[in-house]
Order: sequence, then structure tokens, then C-alpha cells
Amino acid sequence: MHLTRISLIVATLLLGRACSGPAATQVTASSTAAVTTSSTSTPLNPVTTAAPRTTTMPTSTTTTAPLASPWQVAGRRYYFPVQPPDGATYSDTHHDYPATDIYAPAGTTVVAVADGVIHEVSRTDSWDPDVNDGATRAGLFVTILGTDGIRYHVSHLDSVEPGIEPGRPVRAGAPIGTVGMTGNANSPHVHFGISRPGGPGDWEVRRGEVWPYEYLQAWTDGQDLTPVLPDG
Repeated sequence: MHLTRISLIVATLLLGRACSGPAATQVTASSTAAVTTSSTSTPLNPVTTAAPRTTTMPTSTTTTAPLASPWQVAGRRYYFPVQPPDGATYSDTHHDYPATDIYAPAGTTVVAVADGVIHEVSRTDSWDPDVNDGATRAGLFVTILGTDGIRYHVSHLDSVEPGIEPGRPVRAGAPIGTVGMTGNANSPHVHFGISRPGGPGDWEVRRGEVWPYEYLQAWTDGQDLTPVLPDG
């Protein structure tokens, strides 16, 4: 009897220990196995967003378009009519009125003496020695009204540059034609005349009323000497 009671007590004690077992491990927010997101924590492999870049635009500057011809110099106001001037010859005299004949090989470039507007253009050689009309003696020619208030006339051209038309602006030193012997010329040269502005067709004034020699000399040397027109 006593042994049976003792056996029951021992069995009860053993059954209680087996049911209780070791305490379970809990996963909590403070556990080292937890994935923590915090406002103060630094995430692994963060994606960095660069601060917006401020682009400073360069200060605006005035630029000048590249000069089209090798003899053109920025700021120069006057050019010798034939370029380059080394291959040209001329004198300080002319036959019966103020002008200059500039001799150079046929095809040599003829340029605008000054900034201005194209006034007259002849692309046709209508000279007839049997008629000897003074209005057609120039052959192919270009006349420019300069921004300086002076008219410049080149004639006996072999050709006139495309785009050279009355009313079109032209820049000093820009090509306008080539040396030739159209009209009443018997050798390649350019007739160069300086005069007061006038109406189209006033060929007797257009051909020249100022002696050009001193101005041609100055322009060859790179001096910006403005012609002086006669009074009246």
C-alpha cells in the first residue's frame, strides 16, 4: 500500500517536469535577429540623391562673325579695291577727269571699299565701239553707296559676285567681282571712281569727281582715310 502511494507521487512529479520544459525564446523588437528601421539609423547601401546642380550661364558677350576673306581685318573701315594690292599697279593721273585705273591680272578679286549698300550693278557688257555710248563704256560694274556718304564705282569687271544686287548691304572688304576688260577696256584693269551720291544712270558723275590716289595709298597701308568730296 505504502509502495503504491509512493510510486504515484513520484510519477506525478515526473509528469509535471516534462510538461513545463525550458522557457521559450521570444523574438522582440529589441532582439538582435530583428530588422530595425529607425529615423536615426543609417540604412545599408543608401541611395544618395545629389543636390540639384546650379548651372551658371556665362556672361553674354558680343561676338563677331568670322571674316570671310584673309585680307579683312576686324575694325578696318576702308580697303584697297583690288586684293591683294601687291599685284596691282596704278598712278596718280587719269586722262580727262578724276579717277584711277588699277591694273591687275584678269580674275583678281575686287572688293567693296567701304561698308554700304549696293547702288547699281551691270552684269551685261553692252559696249559697242561703233556707237561709243558713254553710258555703256563701263562694261560690267558695281557701284556702292558707302555708309560714309560717298559713292564708290568699279568697272570693266570680268564678273560680278552672286548676290550682289541693288539694295543689298555689303561689308568693307567683301568680294564683289573680279578684274576684267569689259566695256571700252583694252587690257585687264579696274576703273575706280569716287563721287557724290546721285541717281542711277548719272554715269558722268559716277565715273569719278575726286582724285583717288592719296586714298588708295592710305588704304594700301591700312589707314582709314575718308575721301573728301567737292563742294556743291
